[in-house]
Formats: sequence, structure tokens, C-alpha cells
Amino acid sequence: MTENSPSEGTFHLMGGEFTNAGSASSELKSTLIKVGVEKSIVRRVAIAAFEAEMNVIIHAVAGTLRYEITTEAVTITVTDMGPGIENINQAMQPGYSTAPDWVREMGWGAGMGLPNISKHSDLFKIDSVVGEGTTLEIIFDLKEKNADS
Repeated sequence: MTENSPSEGTFHLMGGEFTNAGSASSELKSTLIKVGVEKSIVRRVAIAAFEAEMNVIIHAVAGTLRYEITTEAVTITVTDMGPGIENINQAMQPGYSTAPDWVREMGWGAGMGLPNISKHSDLFKIDSVVGEGTTLEIIFDLKEKNADS
């Protein structure tokens, strides 16, 4: 990490706006590279951020993707105004999807979003209220895991 840390930002996401899909996660990836985050972590963050961004675009009316980069961690919080998730355990199963057919016909909504976010993050928390929306907290550890190695 460089002296430019900590860094933070917020992206506003609009449901159904596929033309800008991926722009928030791409900008975050560029920021991580600029501040000197290790490439393997940048990749993991970019994958998780993209999946979260797409979930908002596919399922919600609108939402935000907020990030904070410190010397300790990258934290992403995604909050949406969407339908909420009725069964989080079911939604965490690879391949389970509630995406409408028209979204699947575009090649999205394969049911890998939440499982991929969980797989690539060091800590993943999800809170959802049916009829109100969903909040994700996604954390990536930047501390040396094996300082003695």
C-alpha cells in the first residue's frame, strides 16, 4: 500500500442499467492497482465486486457499492433497494437463481453471484429483508498472513 491510503468511494447503481454493468467494479479495480494492492487480491476483489454489482442491476431498483481501502483490509458494502432474499441459504447454493428469463437470455443470472462473492472474500456477511432490500459486507484481508515465512 502506498501513502495514498486509506481510500474510499461510493458508486450509485441503477437496476436494469446493463449498459454500465461492471463500471463500478472496474473503477474499484483500477483504484486498488493505483494504491499498490497485491494482484491476486485485486483479482478476488474485482470478481466479488462485479458479482455484487450485477446482483443490484439484475434484482434491485437501485443500490450503492461503497468501498474502503486501508492498510489492513478492503471492505465493500453493497446496499440495495430490491425485493430482498426470502431464503439466504438457498440463494447461497451455486446455480440457484431468481433472475427473470429475459436476464438469463442475456447471459446473466446463472445463480453464481453470492457463492462467488463468498468464495473470493475473506469475510462475507449478508442481511436481507423481504420487500426492503439486501446489504452485503465483503472483506478482504490485506495483512501479511504469514509474516514468519
